[in-house]
Amino acid sequence: MKILITGGAGYLGSVMVPRLLAEGHEVVVLDNFMYGQAPLLEVCHHSKFTIVRGDARDKKLVEKLMKDCGAIFPLACLTGAPLCAKDPAGAQAILVDAVKLIVDLSSKEQRIIFPTTNSGYGVGEKGKFCTEETPLRPISIYGRLKCDAEKAVLDSGHGITLRLATAFGASPRMRLDLLVNDFVYRAVYDRFVILFEAHFKRNFIHTRDVTKAFIHGLNNFEKMKNEPYNVGLSDANLSKMALCEEIKKHVPDFYFVEAAVGEDPDKRDYIVSNEKIEKTGFKPDMSLSLGIAELVKAYQILKRNQYANV
Repeated sequence: MKILITGGAGYLGSVMVPRLLAEGHEVVVLDNFMYGQAPLLEVCHHSKFTIVRGDARDKKLVEKLMKDCGAIFPLACLTGAPLCAKDPAGAQAILVDAVKLIVDLSSKEQRIIFPTTNSGYGVGEKGKFCTEETPLRPISIYGRLKCDAEKAVLDSGHGITLRLATAFGASPRMRLDLLVNDFVYRAVYDRFVILFEAHFKRNFIHTRDVTKAFIHGLNNFEKMKNEPYNVGLSDANLSKMALCEEIKKHVPDFYFVEAAVGEDPDKRDYIVSNEKIEKTGFKPDMSLSLGIAELVKAYQILKRNQYANV
């Protein structure tokens, strides 16, 4: 199948594209390379790979690239509450308007698989799992916009939305701001972290399993379409404190302590059920422990080149 991926050179896309090519798909990536990244050089030799530098909000360009595509994965995004709060107009245009553009330009035969976020659940009820029927109560502009985009995809009649848990793991376009990635980095280089809201819980999923979920949705589209699916590790609904305890198993001299020093703008505190997608046959491959071990090795290669507040 020919697949268009907007934002395909990002954290998720740079893991996804090589896998899709290996599966035999033709892949077209549209990305503006706003972070100066170069993660897809390894697949530029591939005859079924096309890369286009451009903007996911460019109607003429998107319409041209969508022709003859059997599926579209809208990954282009300003990710996270702080970035969206800094540029709300840009966030609206990229997170919602660009997705609605794809919906409007697409035909009923084109499959849209869209990654949204567990942040839409906001503050969960203690001891109660969030399912796909749980009311969405996003706190931040990021969460609200992702929920708006999800509705547009599901209303199209030919889409699937994947409510991703907090992603982690190595990627050619690495992100150090994600919770697991950040904590492991601090464990490796700083040997300590000061936790705020240490009892807040959330779910996690490896980048490779995000790719696996997209491929699963593509291969099982007819029975899964027009529905949202939580995608996470069912054995990893963990608090920040419990996450640090898992990291300490890999970095024994890692020290962590709780203090009232910060606040999550998304107020993310929930446990998530992934039973719905598991019943369709999806099963993650990468455990949290395997991902932490991977990151410890990756950080022997990768090191921040700028200062940051601990």
